Amino acid sequence: MSVHAKLNIPSDKVLPKHIAIIMDGNNRWAKARRLPSLAGHKAGVDSVRSVIEGCVEYGVQSLTLFAFSSENWKRPELEVKGLMELFGLALSREGKKLHKNNIRLNVIGDKTRFSKTLQSKIAKIEELTADNTLMTLNVAANYGGQWDIVQAAKRLAAECVSGSRQPEDITESVFDEYVLLHDQSNPDLCIRTGGESRISNFLVWQMAYTEYYFVDDYWPDFNKVSLAAAIRDFCTRERRFGKTSEQLGTKTSA
Repeated sequence: MSVHAKLNIPSDKVLPKHIAIIMDGNNRWAKARRLPSLAGHKAGVDSVRSVIEGCVEYGVQSLTLFAFSSENWKRPELEVKGLMELFGLALSREGKKLHKNNIRLNVIGDKTRFSKTLQSKIAKIEELTADNTLMTLNVAANYGGQWDIVQAAKRLAAECVSGSRQPEDITESVFDEYVLLHDQSNPDLCIRTGGESRISNFLVWQMAYTEYYFVDDYWPDFNKVSLAAAIRDFCTRERRFGKTSEQLGTKTSA
């Protein structure tokens, strides 16, 4: 059965190659059940597994998950400590599974603030899965979109100072080579769970033309069935990229 048939989508619809997800609502999910916040984050790991499975089934090439923002360090110390431990545990448990399923892991963000143990664990799994080709799983951890742009600007500025590049040669396409995920297509679809309608400093540069899908479900309640609904909604959008409907030749093209 084709992917379009599985999703009950007409065969002429263009499916998203890259999906980005802001996994929001773990704390509120736990609070609604009178559970500690970490219980919500643990339940969220199951949703990650389900969504990865769905992305593989639906032919997605890149999945980028916003796991921990640079602003999340402001959360209660005990919660942050638990999140770091959960991140390390998830890497240990899921790394070999990712490799077995031909999925490449790519952790993006400023990893220098993580413990040496966690940094080492990330590096080992990234190396283990480096040549996998079925799908790339990008995990944004200690990541911020504005930080991403600034680190790109700093690198370009250093090249200009050294004389290896001239300021007048810097274009949007050149700048794009210095932000993270430049080796992958930009996200076609960004999903945010938890009922909020903002992107919270996530992939600010990369999502200039991304379609957004906001859902009230908390992240632990989101799964591959929910993902399929988001993809079907994406396929109803007309993506013009500055052109008119007439130039595209259809008013219902995805």
